[in-house]
Parts: sequence; C-alpha cells; structure tokens
Amino acid sequence: MKTTTFLTTAVLVWAAVPARAQATYPLTSAAEKQFLATILADTSYIKQHFTKTEYQIPMRDGVKLYTIVYAPKDADKVRYPIMLKRTPYSIGPYGPGKYLLRISPSSAMLHEGYIFAFQDVRGKFMSEGTFEDVRPALEKHATKQDIDEGTDTFDTIDFLLKKGPKNNGRVGQWGISYPGFYTTAGLLSRHPALKAASPQAPVTDWFWDDDHHNGAYFLTGVSFWASFGQPRPQPTAAYAPELQMGTPDGYDYYYRLGPLKNVDDQLFHGQVKHWNDLVQHPNYDAFWQARNPRPHLHDIKTAVLTVGGFNDAEDLFGALHTYQALEQQNPGLSNRLVMGPWVHGGWANTTGEQVGNVAYGAATSMWYQENVEAPFFKSYLKDAKPTAAAKLPEATVFESGTNQWRQFDAWPPKAAQTKTLYFRQAGGLSFSPPTDGTNERRRPEVNFEFDQFLSDPAHPVPYTEATAPAMTREYMTDDQRFASRRPDVLTYQTEVLTAPLTLAGPIEALLQVATTGSDADWVVKIIDVYPDSARDNPRNAPGVHLGGYQQLVRSEVMRGRFRNSFSKPEPFTPGQVTAVPFTVQDLMHTFRPGHRLMVQVQSTWFPLVDRNPQKYVDNIFQANESDFQAATHRLYHTPEKASQLVLKVLP
Repeated sequence: MKTTTFLTTAVLVWAAVPARAQATYPLTSAAEKQFLATILADTSYIKQHFTKTEYQIPMRDGVKLYTIVYAPKDADKVRYPIMLKRTPYSIGPYGPGKYLLRISPSSAMLHEGYIFAFQDVRGKFMSEGTFEDVRPALEKHATKQDIDEGTDTFDTIDFLLKKGPKNNGRVGQWGISYPGFYTTAGLLSRHPALKAASPQAPVTDWFWDDDHHNGAYFLTGVSFWASFGQPRPQPTAAYAPELQMGTPDGYDYYYRLGPLKNVDDQLFHGQVKHWNDLVQHPNYDAFWQARNPRPHLHDIKTAVLTVGGFNDAEDLFGALHTYQALEQQNPGLSNRLVMGPWVHGGWANTTGEQVGNVAYGAATSMWYQENVEAPFFKSYLKDAKPTAAAKLPEATVFESGTNQWRQFDAWPPKAAQTKTLYFRQAGGLSFSPPTDGTNERRRPEVNFEFDQFLSDPAHPVPYTEATAPAMTREYMTDDQRFASRRPDVLTYQTEVLTAPLTLAGPIEALLQVATTGSDADWVVKIIDVYPDSARDNPRNAPGVHLGGYQQLVRSEVMRGRFRNSFSKPEPFTPGQVTAVPFTVQDLMHTFRPGHRLMVQVQSTWFPLVDRNPQKYVDNIFQANESDFQAATHRLYHTPEKASQLVLKVLP
C-alpha cells in the first residue's frame, strides 16, 4: 500500500545506514553509485543555499494548514517560481535548522532554482482540521464552509504568492501516490497562477486503485491502514505505530487472521474510519463515486504531465485514467503522459535500471528527470514561452522487452491494431478462434470444451514465492513457474514466436466460465516466457536463472460478482456458463522472437487479494469462516463460448 515516505529505496537505505545496508543492498551499478552521490551532495547543497520558513496558512473556513517553505537564499534578488507539494505523510522534520534530505523532484530542478513549499493536508500531522480520505470534490462553493482539496490548494497558492517569499508569480505542483491525488485535486483549484502540475501515480478511484482492483480487496493494505488510518485528534509531529505482525511471512499472517471480518475485531477495534467505510460500502455506491475526481477534471487550463510506472503495484490505474479523463474533457489542453518500467515512485527514488530480476538497461529514471520532467516545469514556470514543453511528445512510453523509449501522439498509439487472442484446448493460445475438434484426431486427454480446476480458499495460490510481510514491489516481474506448476492454475501459451509481438495499451479479457459455487474471483496474468538458452543477469541473486523464466508483465483480478455491474453485484448460477468481461491494465511490451506469450488463469492470489468465499454473500467484509467453500471452476474454449483476450498490437 502507500508508504509514509518515498525515501525507502535500496539506495537511500544504503545512504542512511551504510554499515547494515551495504551487505543487504550492494550498489553494483555506476548509475546507482552516482545516484547516491548526487543525493548526498544535494542534501548538503540544500542546507547551504536554502532558507527554511514555517507558516500556518489560514484557509477560507479558518482552519490553518502547516506549511514549510525552502527558498533560495537569493530569493530577495531573483524571482523564482514556487513548487508546491501537499501530502498526508508529514512534511517534517519540523523546527528551525532541520531540513528535508530532498526537497526537489530531481537534482536538475534543485539546481535550476525554485522555491519549494510543502504542506501537511487538512487533519494530518501539524495541520488543523479533520482529515478525510480522498475528500470529495465540490462543483460549487457557495459559502466559506464549502471546502475541498481544491479550495485548500487555491488558498495556499494565494497566500504563498502574496505573503511567502518573493516569487515570479508562477506555481507548479507535484506529488507521488497520495500526494499525486492532491496534485490532481490541485487542478480543481483552477488558480490562474498554477501553470504546471504533475500528478504522479495519483490515487484516483479506490475501487480500481490500491484498496480494490475491480472490486476485489487488496488484503496487504491492512498493514498500511493499521498505521495511517489511526485517528489524530490534535496536531502532532508523531507517526502512528505500525502494525506488528510478529512474522516476516505475510501469507501465514493473513491466513491465520482469517476472514475480513476479523480485521476489525482483532486489529482495528473500530478506530480506523476507512476500514469502517470499506465494510459499510462493499459495492461501488455513491460513497465511492463521490471520491472519484475524474468527472470534475473539466475546464482545466494548467499544463499537466501525468507520470506512472508499468510495474506500479499500487496506482497504475490512477496514472492512466487521470491522463485519459483530462484528455477527454479538455480539448486542446497541454496534457502529456509518461509511463516507464518503474515500481511505485521508482522514477524519483531508483535509477530505473531493474525491477526484481528483470533489467531494463539504462538508468531510465535519470533520463526521465533530465529530459522530460525538468524541461516541462522549466518551460511553464521559468521561460517566457513554453517552447521546450511544446517539443515534448504527447506520450513518452517505455517499451519493455526491447528496452527502449517510444514517443507517440496519443495513448494508446493510434497505429495499434486490435487482435483477439483465443484460449485453446491443450493449453494453447492462438489468434485463430477455437474449433470443436470434429476435424481433428480425438485424444481422450484433450478436452475441446473446457479446462477445469478445484479452487480451495483453504489452500490459496500465493502471489509470490518470496517470504514477505506485505506486498512486494517486485512481484510484477516475478518468475511465475511456481504458479504454473500448481493444479489450481490454468496455463496457456503460444507457440515459440518467430517475429516480435508488441502489445501497447489495455487488454480486454472475456472469460467464459462456470463454477459449482455462486461467486468466484478470476485472475489473468500475461507472461513472457524466455527461451531456455536465455543468459542469466549477473546482478541477480545466485540461483536465479533466466532460462525458461516466466516473467509477469501484466496481471489483474476480477471479482466475479461485479461482472455486470460494480454497483449491483449478483451471484453465479452454479453450473451455468457465464461471461466475465474486464479490463487488464495497459502495458507496452515486446515479446521477442524465441519467446512465448503465456497466460495464466486462477481464482486465488493470496495474500495480495482477500479470499473470495466462493459462496455468494451480500458483503464479503462480513463473511464468516463457514461461508468459505471449495469450488470447481471451468474455463470454456469452444466456438460458441470462446474465452479470449482482445489486444492492441503495434505492427
């Protein structure tokens, strides 16, 4: 789930505790060593060249928000633009003489000269007021009491322009993850001085981001809410204590925890409002709909650079759909998208050379910071005319497999062609539709109608081989051989490819299924199978071999009860063949010649996703242990009931 700080990568841990971390996180590339050296040098530069000032900025309803501003020491002579970041994760350290390690999106921007302002959002840490998760946006603000994150941003910008350090009258805003949401909400301020904004991995719609994926609850978020969700009656600089699991094995911990109803009984005891909201709103009702900022993203004049990572296990949906909402509702807006091969926040906190066991070649993060992010903000905030930004493409997207940056005038690319990949008998995948087998030699071991497996919530399929207390950031590139060897995972693959196959955009899944139960989850995983002769990566741990590696490149879960409506769930009729359509999020990946494209289908993915009882109950958050049952699931691949994936393929 969310981290309370983004200074948690291997490189920064190494910097903070070198004696311990050098053994755990050895820095093996020149780029990583340079990254570390730059951070250490910039930390010293900040103390020497910036003055820190703390403000209590009054909002229109009288609530004061704690704000820390770092201004260049020559700001009284040179007019700099303001870069604003609003966060629920603390802007500390608080007090004079105590400086953040990093105050800028990048080293390049730090040295170009900006005023950096940080704010604890309403109700968090040192700010006054009451916090509300993903506070709903208001279309109208009739009175001073009609506040939202847009009005708080407006009032903050107005104060900084008039009463903060002397400035050039232009403001930019940025933030990653939850601060990315506040950047999106900042667009709704529609303040004329807000010239450029970059929502990065923005929390956007919690029925598809973080908490849920297609309505299925992401169980590993419990540890996040155990700390972040604790009430804060008064302003404080202190963090709430973290969940003490007592074991590094998240699979074992969450299995012993039992059904979701035990979370509050055993851990939260009614204190975590967000959990109470989850329990009371299991479907996509008005509560969740009000917390979706996308319908409000109209009449935007601010230039936008939305950033995301294809290996982001938390907010991939948010980046893609924030960009699309802005594009659809604001014709002519300067609206751009960057998607790299990054984990959550990896473009800011890692070199971007590798995720898990998969290498991407060059330091993609540095390239993005220097060639996209810094020119974007400089052009709109410092230059007389945004000429440099005008040269940036609409979409800058990293293509994994071939490990190269691509530029497009739209996303998904206009040149992408729609092709349908069909599940076939005997574990096959083909762009040719299935047959009934009448013209083929019958083999008793080949079922031309369906494949089936027993799904047992008492023995759920793990989402990773790793032993980890929570969701690993590397699972999105993990080797899936451990899963393909399980009897409760269906595995299909193409023949060995003789030509490159490049997928660019979302995947639309349509599964034709049946179950002996009355509810089920369906997980689809897109996998790149390496040839047996693939060379090992010398940076990987001993024993990690890439020959035959089954690299996860995209995956998604669909809670079957929501197959027709996320607002009005419905059970399956046992034994009845039923269509389950859903979107598997975008990717940009080339399956190279000699590789295969594999698809795995399963119904448990633990403890990434909570266990579906497989017996329909009105609210899974309140299901009892006795509601959980094993069920036999079937995936059909006949001409009439053809399970399939609709792909976008670049020629």
